[in-house]
Amino acid sequence: MANLAFATALLRHRLQLLGSFLRSRDRLRQPHAVDRGTLPEVGIGTGVRHGSICRGPLAYVTLRGSGHRRKVGYDSQSDGLANRVKDGGMAVLDLIPRAEGAELDNGEFDETFDVVVVGYGFAGGVAAIEAADHKAKVLICEKMPLAGGLSICSGGAVRCATDAADAFAYLKASNAGKTPDEVLKVLADGMVNAKAYVEQLVACVEGAALKPTEFSGKGGGNYPYPGWQTFYHTQVDVPPTFDRAKHFPKVRTRPSSGGPGMFWVIDTNVRNRGIDVRVSAPVKRLIRTASNEVRGVVIGGPNGDRRIRTRRAVILACGGFEANEEMKRNYWEGTPVLIASCRGNTGDGIRMAQAVGADLWHMWHFHGCYAFKHPDTDFPFALRVKRLPDWNPAKKNEADVKMVWIIVDQRGRRYMNECPPYCQDTSHRPMHFMDSETMSHPRIPSYLITDERGRKTYQLADVRTNDHQYAYDWSEDNTKELELKILRRANSIEQLAAEIEVDPLALKSSIERWNALCDRGVDEDYGRPAGTMMKIDQPPYVFGQVWPTVSNTQGGPVHNANQQIIDIAGQPIPRLYAAGELGSSFGHLYLSGGNIAECFVTGWVAGREAAVLEPWG
Repeated sequence: MANLAFATALLRHRLQLLGSFLRSRDRLRQPHAVDRGTLPEVGIGTGVRHGSICRGPLAYVTLRGSGHRRKVGYDSQSDGLANRVKDGGMAVLDLIPRAEGAELDNGEFDETFDVVVVGYGFAGGVAAIEAADHKAKVLICEKMPLAGGLSICSGGAVRCATDAADAFAYLKASNAGKTPDEVLKVLADGMVNAKAYVEQLVACVEGAALKPTEFSGKGGGNYPYPGWQTFYHTQVDVPPTFDRAKHFPKVRTRPSSGGPGMFWVIDTNVRNRGIDVRVSAPVKRLIRTASNEVRGVVIGGPNGDRRIRTRRAVILACGGFEANEEMKRNYWEGTPVLIASCRGNTGDGIRMAQAVGADLWHMWHFHGCYAFKHPDTDFPFALRVKRLPDWNPAKKNEADVKMVWIIVDQRGRRYMNECPPYCQDTSHRPMHFMDSETMSHPRIPSYLITDERGRKTYQLADVRTNDHQYAYDWSEDNTKELELKILRRANSIEQLAAEIEVDPLALKSSIERWNALCDRGVDEDYGRPAGTMMKIDQPPYVFGQVWPTVSNTQGGPVHNANQQIIDIAGQPIPRLYAAGELGSSFGHLYLSGGNIAECFVTGWVAGREAAVLEPWG
């Protein structure tokens, strides 16, 4: 009884603190004036919808006249190094609107919906589809001019499972106690049902089909945890008539990537349901009651803010904080960490959830690798190194694609396995080491070194972006990058050492040691798979600076198995849900395709849960 009384008193105290925090915050933030003039012009969407097979009545709201952008929608890709639009000399990331928090409900609204979904990638699309299918009137708000978010840059491979118990065993082991079992069980069960769900979406799109890897021999998780063999991927196979460049001219990704095709299928389903989608419509604030129940959102626009009533719920599906430099500095040790793909992910959902008392988890964890920098300092994206096939430590001998480079630090010393099991996820981790004697990060940046044979083997970078202003296409033979000095040449190790300002003896020792290990066929220093090893002995040497780079973050607001966002007292915040990578379940080691599976599973859970709530008022 004493323990129960103590726990009750502690909970009461935490709730009092939360209430005090919210009241004091609202005293500091006065509600913004709202322009209640003419509604934004409504027009039929173009671009992504142009030439789509399934036609429907989806209307886009185009917010015209804002000072931070020039165009809305999908336009043709012009020639040149990068398509750039200068806006008054402002810094590139400062052009992207950011959420401001929350404000108290004053009873005045401009429009009413049952559910508002914040963000339009895979998770936002699936959440909207499910809410609409449960008879809710739905609005999707996307702050960027282009829909698709980070999702469209992905491989589009939904991680599926044949057995829920095996999937749960793997997820439990790979999350190392950092995510509750009940949350992981929902994800595991969802992975078993994900293939059938994608099949339902594909069924309405003429010519589209499933492309699962269930029986291809390519299955399995990234690490030999219990249950790892249960996993496989499902992708969308687009018809021959699908013209990616026509639908998504601003998206840069590999020709084989399935992200654009998957988004096309989701978007077609959204459009066929008549769901209202608004681009360039940033959600700035949540609207809440004095008891902390979420009642709506404030949307920014050129004609002022608009207050949207949500009779049932708000679903935050607006991604992580890859493009928020302040948050990255505060939560991560190494700095800077470049962004790979999407300027829109600035932590808006996290900030808004925090403003109503949300607890956070997994903020340290991000999915990323190492990448080159573009020489134009205004260009916002890193140029990620080429992705080689993943390999499982249980089948290390099957890793047989040559990686033509090594990585050395600012002292000319090799320090890592450049090709870990999932290179695009964990290869950045060794770079964050801080030397406590010099009080510096001697691996940020590091140097990628190859030779002329390596340069000719394949293109060294794999650029994936979704942006209305900036794009870059890496050349197949890496010669354009030599001209731009992203890559440079040196005729000898001594010249190379002078160019990167390291001790020539140390650098020579590193390269000679590497070549000797290649001759022996064993990386005795860092365990790189033998099949990936390739000597660097054919000058001129080719080299470039590489930096840790984030593809997407995993941290954000804590959520329960129903995708309700949880406050610092462990209670659900009424009528507020999360979906996608916003507060991802992955808290330790990521599973390839796991965030995409999460977009589907958490999207359909959040959409259904939100839609069946009793309307307030």
